[in-house]
Amino acid sequence: MTAAAQLNAFLDTLRQSLGPDILSSGRQEREEYGHHTLPGADHVPSAILFPATTAEVEAIVRHANAFRVPLFPISMGRNLGLGSRAPMRSGQVVVDLGRRMNRVVEINEELGYCVVEPGVTFNALYEALQSRGSALMMSPTAGPPDGSLLGNALDKGGGSGPAGDHFGNVCGMEVVLGNGDTIRTGDGGLDMSSHPNWHVTKYSFGPALDGLFTQSNYGIVTRVGIWLNQRPSAIRPFFFTFPDDDDLQEIIELIRAMKKKTLVPTLIRATNDLYLLSSQERHPRSGAPTVAPLSLAERRDLQRRYGVGSWTVSGALYGGSDEALKPGIDMLRAHFEASGKARYIPFEDAQAMPHLHAAINSNSGRPADGELGMLKWRPGGGAIWLTPGAPMDGLMVNAFQAQCRKIALDNGLDYMASFVCGPRFARSVHAIIYDRDKAEEAARADRCYRAMCEAFRERGIFVGRAPTQYQAFHQGQRTPQVVNACAAIKQALDPNGIIAPGRYGIE
Repeated sequence: MTAAAQLNAFLDTLRQSLGPDILSSGRQEREEYGHHTLPGADHVPSAILFPATTAEVEAIVRHANAFRVPLFPISMGRNLGLGSRAPMRSGQVVVDLGRRMNRVVEINEELGYCVVEPGVTFNALYEALQSRGSALMMSPTAGPPDGSLLGNALDKGGGSGPAGDHFGNVCGMEVVLGNGDTIRTGDGGLDMSSHPNWHVTKYSFGPALDGLFTQSNYGIVTRVGIWLNQRPSAIRPFFFTFPDDDDLQEIIELIRAMKKKTLVPTLIRATNDLYLLSSQERHPRSGAPTVAPLSLAERRDLQRRYGVGSWTVSGALYGGSDEALKPGIDMLRAHFEASGKARYIPFEDAQAMPHLHAAINSNSGRPADGELGMLKWRPGGGAIWLTPGAPMDGLMVNAFQAQCRKIALDNGLDYMASFVCGPRFARSVHAIIYDRDKAEEAARADRCYRAMCEAFRERGIFVGRAPTQYQAFHQGQRTPQVVNACAAIKQALDPNGIIAPGRYGIE
């Protein structure tokens, strides 16, 4: 039987067993799903499936095995700059879990967790908490508010607040493996109908399996538990701005010293001018045939107009009242202003500055899409996210930003970066914004991404997440032993290679 005949037989079987609403194969919708923001052609799926239950996911996987049809599961598919909804390769069948599997299964106020399906977005959970007057607080991401909590956590996405490590706050999964079996990780694996510990303890009997299903293609996760924090009575975001590009070295040292004191419960971000201000502006020469990066003089003009410098530091304090937080703000001011370069932006002023609203909202537990305005900085909708991290070493981090800034400028692109800092580690997001409609500019964006990755790799630094187009490239940077181990697990859990072949370089 040809591949086309197998696909048609697979889709006919699903229509008969699960009903006609299970799938769409119209050309227009398939093209919409195949669109992405990365360099290169779109990846158009051969069909899209819309399961409503875990049992339907099981049936889809079992039939896919029988007909050898490759599947590409997504939650909401809103991971812009990383691949969006497009499958790894044209012709794979997208399994859209988000359209019909969108229940908030449980919110447990006493134990501080929720249980969600793949289609529960950051906005949906926020609204669910608000509607019940919950004392719990979620951790939003800087990405789309209509993105999936489950999907973001499985791709090791980060957010704001004390629970900003999204996968670190996952506890207990339900997973359909590549062979069609369904498992529940942790205490959910106990052979009983009730599992009171499933979403409150990570470390059950035997191996901790949850990590196998992050950034992999071993199974389809249909449900997760996520830990939430108690909402504090008072939240006070803070902002400091620094004038020069190379101030990042001192900024990192200052942030590390502050995080060691445990005064600040949130991660602290250091965001450069164009990453911050591109959400409010368009490149002033966007209509020109060839667009050069902004000069330092042009950047200075933007900085003056928006009241910031080359870097803006942000975070938040939590406490019982605004008055109780005042000594903490005073301590922060003394700490950062001792550098002689930092300028404090009072919260009352920050509230009137739209480019700071994303940080205010996210650190207050409210999903917001303010940063996504940067996607319009250049026409054509091209965007690549590069997400390496580095130790909280000011000299090293500043050297990286200087080298990557040069790479961006050498490729005719603006340098946009934000560093999300804890006491030991700085996760960075480098945004490569380009005109995807211009093949030459897309080629430069591709070269820029690869050159930046090589700059980090040469110093032993790897990426945290990766766009689908570059996942095989990054897998090839790992040792053969790691690659072989990934392949062995794939063979054990998905012997026919049904689920997302090629995702994260795993065939």
